[in-house]
Amino acid sequence: MKLVIAVVQDKDSNRLSNALIKEGFRATKLASTGGFLRAGNTTFMIGTEDDRVQEALQVIRANCKIREQLVTPVSPMGGTTDSYIPFPVEVQVGGAAVFVLPVERFEHY
Repeated sequence: MKLVIAVVQDKDSNRLSNALIKEGFRATKLASTGGFLRAGNTTFMIGTEDDRVQEALQVIRANCKIREQLVTPVSPMGGTTDSYIPFPVEVQVGGAAVFVLPVERFEHY
């Protein structure tokens, strides 16, 4: 048995949740916040048999897309802000960060 942990952008959360249910995966959704853009994320915890891990990864890959987004950098901490002019910067967001962990024991009550 494996535990698949997928951190996805909130925009992909509902689509991924519906796709996982459709394919017979049970998942727990947790609200989370990313450290880089301080944006909302959703973390999915999916317990599955070893032979279904690749199928779960395919569902995640098909429903979580990388997209471009304009962000304005946070002003520098300390120092002078007189010369600081925040210009929007285009960054890639979305997609999924996925971890697959072995499960030593699982019980369901």
